[in-house]
Amino acid sequence: MAFQHEAGTAFECLSIPIMLHKEFVHINSEGEEVYKCGFKIGGGIDLDYTKSPQGYTDNGIYVTEVHPESPAEKAGLKVNDKILQCQGYDFTMVTHKQAINYIKKGKTLNLLVARYGVTHS
Repeated sequence: MAFQHEAGTAFECLSIPIMLHKEFVHINSEGEEVYKCGFKIGGGIDLDYTKSPQGYTDNGIYVTEVHPESPAEKAGLKVNDKILQCQGYDFTMVTHKQAINYIKKGKTLNLLVARYGVTHS
């Protein structure tokens, strides 16, 4: 069960693969290319999920916002999706900052997500 999961314990669930192609924004002052995904996340093992305004039930990484017409929306990402993996990294045991750093890497994101009503009844 992906929801109400205790970090560090094994679980079995269905997942939805999502491939998100980031959109080029600009080149920053350090000469690095900047890309956007078009979504925001909440959660992490370092945060208290009982205080989340969305009412999450565990310390997972959740999608809290998807911008209209963004790469995230085009890829099929939805608000409240729980990110289980990003680029093959286990997202059930990461801090909020670690999750952001993984998401920022590369031009394409390969995600596995759990979604209420689809992968969990």
